[in-house]
Amino acid sequence: MSQPKRIFIAATLQNEGKTTFSLGLIAALTKRFKRIGFIKPIGQRYLMEQGFKVDEDSVLIDKIFNVSREHNIKDLSPIAVEKGFTEKYIEGKAGGNYAKDIKDSFDKVAEDSDFVIIEGTGHAGVGSVFDLSNATVARLLNAEVVLLTPGGIGRPIDEAMLNKSLFDTERVKLAGVVVNKVLPGKFAKINKYVRMGFEKKKTPVLGVMPYQKRLALPTVREILEELKIELLCGKDYLDSPVDKILVGAMEASEALKYVEENSLLITAFDKIDIINAIIDLQTKSKRKESSISGLVLSGGRKPSNLVLKRLEDAKIPTLLSGKDTYSVAAKIHGIKVKIKPEDRIKVDIIIKMVERYVDIDRIIECANA
Repeated sequence: MSQPKRIFIAATLQNEGKTTFSLGLIAALTKRFKRIGFIKPIGQRYLMEQGFKVDEDSVLIDKIFNVSREHNIKDLSPIAVEKGFTEKYIEGKAGGNYAKDIKDSFDKVAEDSDFVIIEGTGHAGVGSVFDLSNATVARLLNAEVVLLTPGGIGRPIDEAMLNKSLFDTERVKLAGVVVNKVLPGKFAKINKYVRMGFEKKKTPVLGVMPYQKRLALPTVREILEELKIELLCGKDYLDSPVDKILVGAMEASEALKYVEENSLLITAFDKIDIINAIIDLQTKSKRKESSISGLVLSGGRKPSNLVLKRLEDAKIPTLLSGKDTYSVAAKIHGIKVKIKPEDRIKVDIIIKMVERYVDIDRIIECANA
């Protein structure tokens, strides 16, 4: 059986949109190929799925596209880097032949695929500490690399060339770069000059994608799951985006002045005046620019049943944390937003963006078989 085409997705830094790009690329490729495979050889954030530790990005891709088909889902994520794994490896106590595990899983994914997306972890050197850098894995799987880099002119070129040097050392070809998260107001300028700059470096630009604000916004559901706190009411409205976070530590009349579209309010459970004011605003206001996505109550105690009933009627998802207000706010601000399978709005944005701004046919031409 002939080998499928394959491409390796890397980035100059972590959290630069590899999974987002992979998702959109798979959607585009499904219009051109019958069977698309996916593998993330090394994962650092995993879930328990079918009794296996599986990288959460592999789970996301599988739930949207069913890329595992009849295969074991573990083959989509052969190596899960657990806490303490690096120390064990350095001490020689980790055991196992990880390169073989990756190659075996890839072969299983590839055997009934026409095209395989291989998602790396961070920049070219991530994984070097246990002898499986992205560059090494790309060579192991005989894949050219699409390198994502953040928006700008000088920075993406500098960082891409730094990463390219390691891929060159491993004799891995850089198919090209995709410049991601370009501010809309600077898009035309950056699109022009970054292409000119990379052309001088003899490096193809496969796409320039604009920053999509909606993709960077957490939903109330994500806040609930990431903070692992209690849901009091409003389970049907958890997918509302959170555009602004407010801390309600002032008089109710003052707090309302700062409410904008898709605001999340964090306040103590006993700030009943603020809670009631927010309910009234949500119930009476017809203005989209003054809307509440959700409410997080700190202090660990529930408000009265009457207040909870009013919150439910106002369709305000309400969460309860045992932490103090400012600790809750700090945790929410620190959330790394990840796409969830149920967030169809974000998924649709990603699919349309990649198809529009990326040269899919050029990537297919670069893909090794």
